[in-house]
Amino acid sequence: QAQLAESGGGSVQAGGSLRLSCAASGAASGRTSRYIARAWFRQAPGKEREFVAAINWLSGSTYYADSVKGRFTISRDNAKNSVYLQMNSLKPEDTAVYYCAAGRSSYYYIGGYDYWGQGTQVAVSS
Repeated sequence: QAQLAESGGGSVQAGGSLRLSCAASGAASGRTSRYIARAWFRQAPGKEREFVAAINWLSGSTYYADSVKGRFTISRDNAKNSVYLQMNSLKPEDTAVYYCAAGRSSYYYIGGYDYWGQGTQVAVSS
């Protein structure tokens, strides 16, 4: 079993920044965790959950949705068992609940993730 816990959400004006954190424990912790795909997804009211960014836990390779490229940066700290999402130049359309996830293979495909955090709210006002 693995546990993921997000933090860092909040309210910000358009153009502002927030940094989300996701702390992993259990099977998703440690440098040798088999859950090598770590990602952030988001879900806005009335919409489906969508991919935001992912990182390979071992190599650090990153993947982004087109809507956030150049504004968001995903990173990880293996020693702290944590993944981060630095969000800059935030827009009202970034408003959503943000979830971190851990999986063994897929990066973009939501069905490829085995564990999810409880989510953290991000609200961007214009």
